[in-house]
Amino acid sequence: MGNNRKIEIMDTTLRDGEQTSGVSFLPSEKLQIAKLLLEELKVDRIEVASARVSEGEMEGVKKITQWASEKGYLDRVEVLGFVDTPASVDWILESGAKVMNLLTKGSENHLTYQLKKTPEAHFEDIRKSVEYAQSKKVSVNVYLEDWSNGMRNSMNYTMDLIGHLTQLPVRRIMLPDTLGLLHPREVSHFIKLITSEYADTHFDFHAHNDYDLSVANVLEAIYNGISGIHTTINGLGERAGNAPLESVIAVLKDFTDFRLSVKENKIFRVSKLVEQFSGQHIPSNKPVVGENVFTQTAGIHADGDNKKNLYFNDLLPERFGRQRKYALGKTSGKANIVKNIQELGISLEPDELTKVTQRIIELGDKKERVTTEDLPYIISDVLQNNSISHTIFIEGYNLSHSKGLRPTVQLKININGESYEEGSSGDGQYDAFMKALKKIYKSINRELPKLINYHVTIPPGGKTDAFVETVITWEYGKIFKTKGLDSDQTVAALKATEKMLNIIEQIKINIPGNPKDNPEQEKTNFYGNEYRAVAG
Repeated sequence: MGNNRKIEIMDTTLRDGEQTSGVSFLPSEKLQIAKLLLEELKVDRIEVASARVSEGEMEGVKKITQWASEKGYLDRVEVLGFVDTPASVDWILESGAKVMNLLTKGSENHLTYQLKKTPEAHFEDIRKSVEYAQSKKVSVNVYLEDWSNGMRNSMNYTMDLIGHLTQLPVRRIMLPDTLGLLHPREVSHFIKLITSEYADTHFDFHAHNDYDLSVANVLEAIYNGISGIHTTINGLGERAGNAPLESVIAVLKDFTDFRLSVKENKIFRVSKLVEQFSGQHIPSNKPVVGENVFTQTAGIHADGDNKKNLYFNDLLPERFGRQRKYALGKTSGKANIVKNIQELGISLEPDELTKVTQRIIELGDKKERVTTEDLPYIISDVLQNNSISHTIFIEGYNLSHSKGLRPTVQLKININGESYEEGSSGDGQYDAFMKALKKIYKSINRELPKLINYHVTIPPGGKTDAFVETVITWEYGKIFKTKGLDSDQTVAALKATEKMLNIIEQIKINIPGNPKDNPEQEKTNFYGNEYRAVAG
């Protein structure tokens, strides 16, 4: 563990994050993200652009600096600049910014083969850039590009550059693992060398995630004296991306004693907005912000949580503005389903719970997506099924719908052990189905109820794979409703109709003779206890 010193978080989603392949934020989007980072998340600093890139970049920076100036945040808005006196500094001044992050060569390899300069010449150019910025009242932080390779392969040069920078009016020296090539032991060794020699200098560490080690490397850097960490929302950035803010904050809060200003309960909101603006989908298993990371799927986990929170760790979803969920599917088990039902405030009888569990497992076996939003509909469907005897069922159907042709249905239905088959066309698939059904019932001298209303609902969320609940209102001496649940709207209606057929079959069995010949008897049975349980 560390001491109680403050660690700065500099978020570079708007600069390094925008270097993600295929990501380009609009100026208005940049402003919204900047506002969220500084006002909602409370990060210490943000890097918002690279100087001299484009007119669009200039427009985006101006929007941010105008807002930041009004809010008093201007010293927390930073722009990447280059050793090109006076071009970058002048661009930054025009944009309204006041802080330049100067990009220098942190490895002798980059210096020799990219700049083709001697260390002395580069150091002198850096001095001129810093002095010119100072003369224009622009404060300077300095990046050592390719610092990690520099420490590996040209440590004398890299340490000389750091020594040179400590003699200049530079606020922070920033050490990037530009190619994401370091492992934690190297980070520990290199950072300790630097912070031990220059104990009074503020150093930032900038990690990339090529080996999926960025967060581990951040932790080692913090343990060894680093004062600031660079992050991006959702780990955006070139190649495998940068250290993700959400994971860095969780790790630093749980494994160190250092103080952070970031409000972690705002992380999820900002993450989802950046996902929308960037077009980069967050993997469902991404720590902290992924859709599934606070969802228990196995029934044994839900059972343990019910008893003593046995499967909880310190990463409680409420910390990040989220909630724990219990997935519904074929591995759910009764405990998961009980957890979800408890959240709805519903109490089921043991046999009802068993049937709801079986229904969810059936849907999971079909690989259908079952969500918590679907659960009330599934429960309602099961409870109604539970109250109806099933002596009539649809054995098969073929529904067709073609442009320029009337929909047709071929229907096969089993009534008390005997199969009947008919076909028909209609104004829609369900209309064609009802006409075929009427033909069958006419052939056995039976009448069908009158359809009064037909209502379709999907659970909240508006997803195309949502279940459809069709509620049909019938009149048959009394008005009653039946429900059908399926991922297909027409099939849901067929299921609701099948329930109706079984309800009127029960009425027919309980009434001697034809209901038309004995209306009083029919009326009595409709209001009997057995029917009330069905109709609610």
